Amino acid sequence: MNTPLLVSVVDDDESVRESLPDLLKEFGFAVQAFSSAKAFLSSVYVDQTHCLLLDVAMPQMSGPDLQKELTRLGYYIPVIFITAHGDASERPRLMSHGAIDCLMKPFSEAQLLKALSAALPIN
Repeated sequence: MNTPLLVSVVDDDESVRESLPDLLKEFGFAVQAFSSAKAFLSSVYVDQTHCLLLDVAMPQMSGPDLQKELTRLGYYIPVIFITAHGDASERPRLMSHGAIDCLMKPFSEAQLLKALSAALPIN
């Protein structure tokens, strides 16, 4: 039996941290959720994360700043940004910095699955 790939969710919105993991588990992934970039960086899951669902706007360290820090530390984890505060012009900028996708909240299950399929090998 294959071990499920770990998708980590980093979002300061508690409702996202509660609902998104359930959906990801339905898709067959293992999931860890974090309330901040700092909490993710200090966890044991950085090395194990195969994809990062990352809120763009968070206090202290933004999603793009976390992505830069991970790269600086030598981690190349596929990132899918999620945001409620962006507009369509933000997506190309985030994608140009290596993001797999940028989903505007609320996004559909189909949009999420498409982004995950681009980031990970899904059977």
